[in-house]
Formats: sequence, structure tokens, C-alpha cells
Amino acid sequence: MGILDGKVVLVTGGGNGIGRDCALIAAKEGAKVLVNDLGGGLAGGDEGSAGPAETVAQEIRAAGGKAISNSESVTSLAAVQGMVEQALKELGGLHAVINPAGILRDGMFHKMSEQDWDRVIEVHLKGSFNVARATIEHFRDQNDGAYVFFTSTSGLLGNIGQTNYGAAKMGIAGLSRIIAMEGARNNVRANALAPVAWTRMTQSVPVKDEAAAARRAQMAQSIRPDQPARLSVALCAEAAKNVTGQIFGASGENIILYSQPRPVETLTKPEGWTPETIISEAFAKMNDKFYPLARPVPSMAQAAEQAPAR
Repeated sequence: MGILDGKVVLVTGGGNGIGRDCALIAAKEGAKVLVNDLGGGLAGGDEGSAGPAETVAQEIRAAGGKAISNSESVTSLAAVQGMVEQALKELGGLHAVINPAGILRDGMFHKMSEQDWDRVIEVHLKGSFNVARATIEHFRDQNDGAYVFFTSTSGLLGNIGQTNYGAAKMGIAGLSRIIAMEGARNNVRANALAPVAWTRMTQSVPVKDEAAAARRAQMAQSIRPDQPARLSVALCAEAAKNVTGQIFGASGENIILYSQPRPVETLTKPEGWTPETIISEAFAKMNDKFYPLARPVPSMAQAAEQAPAR
């Protein structure tokens, strides 16, 4: 018996990295799995291949599970609607979506092309919209559904060289929160996960010296993709039906619950503020509560997630 017995799960980006482990672990926990992966490169924009998704589906079937594959892109709403139809027809239902599909096109903002901005937003934020929009009415009608969206500390905390990626990932956190709020009455849950894992994305960070190479070897063992994948699968389980609207992190064997933006200071001036008094009084009083530009001092695992600034 597994925690996902009787469930059907769609996993995007399921041919590699965290998505692959999400698919394999979901199947091990009893789910029927639709493995979706465009099969493209890390930067996107290429034609892709059906190979990675089908390879994972074959691995699940070889282990005695039920899985099918799909190589369409999450950037197309029609394509995702086709995935839903495929799951309903060939697997008999759909109960959860795990959506780690993504690309990177890093660069300093003053050098970023419109194409690199648009492509990252399209895959991450529009892709998250597409998988949610294509499934939300089905989930509401059956009074059962779970989303695991993928956010990132690049958005939650910030990361130099990733304005496109960070903006998309912060948008996903907001999308997830509101879907959870709107879906509560119909037992539709949504959570966001900011993972740290040794995948193609983290491997794209250049190695500058022998010390960095040694750290990489250690990271590969300590921050594996199966660790955030396990959390993703747990969030889809009926036993976690009261967990919704949250932002989680996973780094190695650490499971993190993130705070969400709430007011930390409110100042009132009955006679009204002027630009001058805002500066001299409000900003001055709030100054010690301003967040610094620097990220919190990262652990080795968190540092691995930081992609290069070019």
C-alpha cells in the first residue's frame, strides 16, 4: 500500500532531475503517472525529444507500475489540455499535478534580451498557469485535486543574474497561494516548493577551481533530486489534505517552511504625510527593519542553487 494508491498524477519535466524522481516515487507510492517532458535542453528553444519522458515511463512499467508518456510543451494551454485528456482516457483519472518543468536563461538585467525574459516567463509562469487552468475545473468538479508548483529562493530571497527566473518564481508563489484560497471549498489544494538539488540547473554553474569541484562532488551526494521529490509526492497525498497555501523548501534532508509577506511596520500620521516627512520620519523609523540587499548567508546546499551571473 502506498500513500497515492488509486491516484493519477501528472508530472511535468518528468524526464530528468527532480521531475524524474517525482514520477518514480509517485509510482512507487501507488500512483498511475503521466510523465511529461519536452525533452529539450536546459535553455529551451530546441525541438526536444520524446525519449526522456518515455524512458521514465518504461522504468515505471518495468517495476510493475502504470505510466504513460507525453512530450508536449507546458507553454501551450492546448497541449496541457491534451495531457489531461490523455490521463483521463488512458489512466482513468487525474488527481494531482507536480510541475517542476523549467529552463534557465541567466544574465545580468542590463544585458538581458527580451527573448530571454519572455522565454523564461513563458515556461515557468505561463506554464504554471497552463497546467492549473487545464485541470482546475476537473479538480473542482470531482472535489479533489492537488498542485505542487515550483518556486525558488531566486525569487523568494533574490539572486543576482536571475531577474527573469526570480520574477517568474515569485509569480508562481502568488499563483499557488490564490489557487489554494479559491480552491479550499472544493478540496483543491496548492502548495509551492523551492527545492535545492543537484540537477542540470545546478550543474550549469561554472567550476572555477579545484575547491569548487570538490564541493560539487559533495553536493551531488548531499542534495539529491529524490529529496525534494519525496516532499512533492507527500503533498499530493490524501493524508496531507489539510496542507495547502504554503511555501516549502527542501535541501538535502532539511524540510523548510517559508514565511510569507506580511506587514512588519505600519506608521500613521493623522494630519497626512508629505514627501519630506515620509523620508525624515517614516523611512527613518523603518530603517532598522529594512531587508538588506545581500541574501542570507547560504549553506553549501543553498549556494549550489545560485546560477551564474553573466
